[in-house]
Amino acid sequence: MQYEAITYEVVDGVAVVSLNRPDLMNALNTQMRAEITHAVTEAGKTARVVVITGNGKAFCSGQDLGDRSAMASFDVERTLRDEYEPMLKAIVDCPVPTISAVNGPAAGAGANLALVADVVIASESAYFVQAFTRIGLIPDAGGTWALPRQIGLAKAMGAALFADKITAEQADKWGLIWEYVADDEFAEHWKARAAHLAKGPTAAYTRVKQAMRESFGNTLDEQLALEAKLQGECGKTRDFMEGVMAFVQKRPAEFEGR
Repeated sequence: MQYEAITYEVVDGVAVVSLNRPDLMNALNTQMRAEITHAVTEAGKTARVVVITGNGKAFCSGQDLGDRSAMASFDVERTLRDEYEPMLKAIVDCPVPTISAVNGPAAGAGANLALVADVVIASESAYFVQAFTRIGLIPDAGGTWALPRQIGLAKAMGAALFADKITAEQADKWGLIWEYVADDEFAEHWKARAAHLAKGPTAAYTRVKQAMRESFGNTLDEQLALEAKLQGECGKTRDFMEGVMAFVQKRPAEFEGR
C-alpha cells in the first residue's frame, strides 16, 4: 500500500506509524484508518515493537468533521463497524508490543486510538478529551470498553459526560496512561522505551499481552491454567534459555525474539 495519510518506517525492529495530516491535527478519515490498519498489520509480521504517534503539534483530533463532501453521506454505524473496528483490532491483536507516543492533543476517537495501545506515553503538554457529547454522540472507538476498565466507572462516566480535558498529569495519576514526560525529553524518551522492547523477549511479550487481556473474562482457576500453558510455551523458547544463561553468567541477556 502507498501511504499518504501516514508515514511508516522500521528501524532496528521498531516500526513507527506516524499520523501525517498535521494541518488538520491528524484528523482521521477513511484513508488514514485504512493505512493505519495496513501498517500495523504489516509491522506485526516483521517488527518487534510498534509505535503510533503524530506528526506536528497534535496526536489526533479524532474523526475529520471538516470534510463536508464525506460528511454529507457519513454513516456513523457503518464507519465504526467497517473502518474503526479493523483498525483498533489490528492494534489490540498485534503480536508485538504497541506504544502510543502521544505528542499533543488526543481528542474523541483520537484519544481512544491512543488508549488502545499496550503502553501509552504522553508528553507533558498532551491531553485527552472524550469530546463526543459536544456533538451529541457517545464515546466510541472502544472508549466505553477501555475507560471503565482503566480508570473505573466514576472517572469514566465524568470524562464521557462532561467532555473535560484530561491533562497528561491527570491521566498519569488516574492510571489512564503508563507515564508522561517533559516535552523536551519526550521524543528521546519514547524512542528509548521502544528500543528497550525491541531488544526484549518478543515471544514472552506476546504472551504477556494475551494473559493480561484474557484475565478480564477468566475465573482464577481459568487464569492459572492459562498462565501455566503460556509459561510452558515461553519455557521452550531460545530467549528463555538465553535469559537463564545470562543470569547465571551475570551479564545482560541478548534476546533474539524467539
